[in-house]
Amino acid sequence: MTDPAAVERDAAEAASAFSHPAVAPDATAAYGEHPDHVVDFYAPRAETPGGPVPLVVVLHGGAWRAPYDRQHITPFADFLARRGFAVANVEYRRGSSLPHQNAEGPVAGRWPETFDDVAAAMDALPGLAAEALPQADVRRVVVTGHSAGGHLALWAAARHVLPYDSPWRLSSPPVLRGVVALAPIADFAVAEELGVCGGASAQLLGGEEYFADRLPYADPAALLPTGIATAVVQGRDDIVVPQQVAEAYVAAAAKAGEMVGLTLLDAVGHFPLIDPAADACAVVSEEIAQLAW
Repeated sequence: MTDPAAVERDAAEAASAFSHPAVAPDATAAYGEHPDHVVDFYAPRAETPGGPVPLVVVLHGGAWRAPYDRQHITPFADFLARRGFAVANVEYRRGSSLPHQNAEGPVAGRWPETFDDVAAAMDALPGLAAEALPQADVRRVVVTGHSAGGHLALWAAARHVLPYDSPWRLSSPPVLRGVVALAPIADFAVAEELGVCGGASAQLLGGEEYFADRLPYADPAALLPTGIATAVVQGRDDIVVPQQVAEAYVAAAAKAGEMVGLTLLDAVGHFPLIDPAADACAVVSEEIAQLAW
């Protein structure tokens, strides 16, 4: 049973993270025909010498479920813009907005649409950013994501090691400076053992009957090594996506011969990582800067 004090702290941290008003983008572009096929762009707010600045691609979390869209992470996107980055906040299709039979709420994600969208958005971003955000240097791109978005960030950086029959596989590594995954759902087997987000990982893959077969196409822990610089930032007090999930991913990377950085933050839960009012958010910005500049 989860400690009541931990639940209370998590609720307070979530309330703080979601208390900031949404920040309107400087530009929006479509990467497809669906209403969710959009990217919001934020121009750098700070003066930076030397011309174009690194582009940070943000993939929001919310357990891949429909009620959680990109709006909740716009204050974080604005925070990064105020730190001198160009920012692209990506939307993608998530699960149904209606509860399904035998589910406690909206089902997580859509197979294969969620993955179709992230792949399409990442492929389109260099061109979209060049037009919508000329301050962005598309040769210096860092992908970050929170929770379920952390999973998608890791997956986006691993498309060149997907199985050969995957429609999302790239023939060569994506042009990225690196990935900074924030409390990511990075190891699906461990996440399911722990019941992370009510079994969201299995739902994303279409249900328990498809879980094993689709795992090699979707689970970051199965898509290693990537050869792309990767850092994970995790709160030690996270009860939403516990640190065991991040540690399992880092261990899988080490077993595959790759070193993944893991920053564990004391007295930090799930939501301060994207809360501009929290010290943890500044740590995240620093991790991104180390890869981007």
